[in-house]
Amino acid sequence: MNWEQLLSLKRYGDTNKRLRKEQNETRLGFEVDYDRIIFSSAFRSLQDKTQVIPLSKTDFVHTRLTHSLEVSVVGRSLGRLAGQKILEKHPQLKETHGYQMNDFGAIVAASCLAHDIGNPPFGHSGEKAIGEYFSLGNGKRFKDQLSDKEFQDLIKFEGNANGFKILTENRPGIEGGLRLSYATLGAFIKYPKESLPHKPTKNIGDKKFGVFQSEKEIFEEIAEELGLKNVRNGEFTAYSRHPLAFLVEAADDICYTIIDFEDGINLGLIDEEYALEYLIKLVKSSINTSKYNSLTSTADRLSYLRALAINTLITEAVAIFLENEEAILKGEFHEALFDKSSYEAQIKDIIKISVERIYQSEEVINKEIAGYKMLSHLLDTYTEAFLPESAALEDSNYNNLIRKSVPKLKIQEDQSVYETLMQLCSYTASLTDGITVASFEKYKGLKI
Repeated sequence: MNWEQLLSLKRYGDTNKRLRKEQNETRLGFEVDYDRIIFSSAFRSLQDKTQVIPLSKTDFVHTRLTHSLEVSVVGRSLGRLAGQKILEKHPQLKETHGYQMNDFGAIVAASCLAHDIGNPPFGHSGEKAIGEYFSLGNGKRFKDQLSDKEFQDLIKFEGNANGFKILTENRPGIEGGLRLSYATLGAFIKYPKESLPHKPTKNIGDKKFGVFQSEKEIFEEIAEELGLKNVRNGEFTAYSRHPLAFLVEAADDICYTIIDFEDGINLGLIDEEYALEYLIKLVKSSINTSKYNSLTSTADRLSYLRALAINTLITEAVAIFLENEEAILKGEFHEALFDKSSYEAQIKDIIKISVERIYQSEEVINKEIAGYKMLSHLLDTYTEAFLPESAALEDSNYNNLIRKSVPKLKIQEDQSVYETLMQLCSYTASLTDGITVASFEKYKGLKI
């Protein structure tokens, strides 16, 4: 892979090549990507989607939206720092093509901003609820009408792939979704493969999948334009990661490691003294002891350690990225950047506590159980209305009312069963936590 291709400004439908040196410096193409994402309705919905605690009424707990904004800020710094060194190493990128340090920051920031845009309500348990509806629930009835790959898309429903769908899918009057640059879309795709085979290797890019069958064609076009390495020729589609996807992943890792931990402390799920001790271990080489000891409140001490920890991990991630740039460009780097971190032990300790005290807390588990049942009921309702098992059910007054209640679902007569199911799943995943609750209560007749 080479940076000239990887930094492509091409957008869906372009017939002429977009050149960096011809860009308007007041509104660069990669910065337009950021604007289009932040003004999208899919991004706004993240303000009522779970990051740590579902349906939390506490104002300082992060939602998917605040998390995504913070990840984009960290990602911008990672991109700029890495971009500065890449331009020094490959001067033709600046001298011949006109690329600047900030271009790298803008690509990573935009990709980070969108990284959770496809996640369903109630966090990762929402993904499992949708998947298990088809593998264990009433959705099993569709298996014989689908190919193996199509069914795998459903039973392993993946927020990353749904995010790519939201960013790129064609809709009536809207070609190419948000029409982001291919460089930004490439950096967004952390798992550049289809759903089968499932976890074929231990490589980080095979951990999950990043594209449904419904978007496979545009995915392959983007991969070819960017010059991503095809790693599985033949029956299955998979490419090596865009190098900047490693920085997007690192930005997310930094934020959920440090900031989810901070939320746990603020919620009282993690003891303050115990937690601060773990953060101090992470930043002991850079902490100003006298300044830290002068801080009198928990919030101030936590804020100081959080800033130090994030800065420490940003510096570390960029160093690892640059040390391994050659292997990354060859498609031969197969792990997350922080798997090679000198702080790996400290990071694992913090994540372990977060899992035990936050993600597996009674409050989270109870709300995820309720969310699981709600999503399953919504999928039952939508599939029975839009893919009824009989003509009588199709004509039933209840199913007619359901179809009228969701005007956003524009099902075309010539759609395949798979296309309709993907549309129903993507719509269900687009709902906020609060709207999921309200829809469930409405369909169950519990509230008018």
